[in-house]
Amino acid sequence: MRPLTDRPGWQAAGEINLLTRQAWEQTLHHLALSDEEACHLELSAVTFIDVAGASALAVTAQGLPQGRRIVLEGPPATLRRVLEMFWPDLPTVEVMAR
Repeated sequence: MRPLTDRPGWQAAGEINLLTRQAWEQTLHHLALSDEEACHLELSAVTFIDVAGASALAVTAQGLPQGRRIVLEGPPATLRRVLEMFWPDLPTVEVMAR
């Protein structure tokens, strides 16, 4: 996890799972504290995200103040499917395909 330099947000790489969950959740916490209307999560280098990681993202998005959103850039297909399956009407998450 590292901050993006050209827009508000973070970039993740590798797997988001039990071993990396603490870093993922800390990043989501920082994202939620931001004052930016749209915070980006660049996920094109993420190879896997487990359901708990997807759930942490959804819970963070649900807790955002009105008018704020998380923009997922290049999320893995599994994350898109899990979000569509369990949180199909999550207006605070915008998914940009790879």
